[in-house]
Amino acid sequence: MRMFDIIKHKRDGLELTEEEIAFFVRGYADGSIPDYQASALAMAIYYQGMSARETGWLTTHMACSGDQVDLSRIPGIKVDKHSTGGVGDKTTWAVAPIVASLGVPVAKMSGRGLGHTGGTLDKLESIPGLCVEQPLERFFEIVHEVGVAVVGQTGNLVPADKKLYALRDVTATIDSIPLIASSVMSKKIAAGADRILLDVKCGSGAFMKTPEDAVKLAQAMVAIGEEVGRTTVALISDMDRPLGLAIGNALEVMEAADVLKGCAPDDITQTCLELAANMLVLAEQGSLDECRAMARRQVANGEAFERMKLMVGALGGDARVLDDYALFGQAACSKDVAAPRAGYLCHMDTEGIGMASVALGAGRAKKEDAIDMLAGIRLAAKTGDRVEQGAVLATLYAATPELLEEGERRLLASLEFADEPVAERPHFFARVSCAGVEAYD
Repeated sequence: MRMFDIIKHKRDGLELTEEEIAFFVRGYADGSIPDYQASALAMAIYYQGMSARETGWLTTHMACSGDQVDLSRIPGIKVDKHSTGGVGDKTTWAVAPIVASLGVPVAKMSGRGLGHTGGTLDKLESIPGLCVEQPLERFFEIVHEVGVAVVGQTGNLVPADKKLYALRDVTATIDSIPLIASSVMSKKIAAGADRILLDVKCGSGAFMKTPEDAVKLAQAMVAIGEEVGRTTVALISDMDRPLGLAIGNALEVMEAADVLKGCAPDDITQTCLELAANMLVLAEQGSLDECRAMARRQVANGEAFERMKLMVGALGGDARVLDDYALFGQAACSKDVAAPRAGYLCHMDTEGIGMASVALGAGRAKKEDAIDMLAGIRLAAKTGDRVEQGAVLATLYAATPELLEEGERRLLASLEFADEPVAERPHFFARVSCAGVEAYD
């Protein structure tokens, strides 16, 4: 069997066999298939798609390409949560402590930034001393001691996807339903959770631009999860504007902490509470309304925030930064961006705003790039807000004035203004499960 033939088959729109997919996954994981051939196949899949059978085979073989975590030693129902990625999406970092503070163990392995989106691990590493690369035994110890651990994948967990994930980031093959579905679900299956909640984003800052496409992706992932015996539910949520006001690693950690202090913007707060409530439902803690009330209570009484600090300390981080943000340090340069005209901010090209953050140094243009943990954007206005000419739209942070200029150019190019107000979009559009698709209430 030759990789050349597999690429050609998919380029020509043929369905790959399970043997061909297994050959690719095995060869790319062990290094016998080079990046340039894997890139060619990823691009062919991007244009030609994959059947449900192909996507299932790709998921299964990637999940089996390395170690599989056995969480059975941790008592209770283990619920994992995954977001398909967005700009300003720091929900995992706030949701996990809420759920854990209610006695539901959260043993989560997260990823790094992809394209214009930020990665949970990159954000956590902005905390001084915190180490996301933990041995598996220490991972279990932290979950037992604290109830929650968010760490990086173990060295041999889904190695095929780890390589392909990084490659997709720099070859414009990110937003492909079969590649996203197989990537997400291979990691979730190998990570060992009993039940899985998916936060599937849609809008200008998501890989899926419309609710309809997001539902298609959600259905593909739910089907994979149910096929392997993992109860899986997906929520379709809005990413047509950044989530919250902070974009960038340390900035987002601060805002996630603010969620648990009860002083964050409403959109990020309500999104985190709703995700936490749905995880609690999957863990059989009560009805959705009961679990919503439980999540709100854990924020109000401070227990979720205390659980966040315990997790940071267990991972070696300096938890004092969560009470005193000055301990993060400060970017070398900053700049306020002024509104070019008066009017309503009627549209935000959220992907463009994400790329403005990358240009400032908060993300990766190439997979080997280093990240500036203090770079990013703090928004002062979002879609629907009225601004006056010259008012501050955002503050940018970067290491040099040149980076600030490029970030400002990209940010302003991503904003549109109008004389009339625009309709408000909901935080959530739909819920997808094995029972079907239902509008979100």
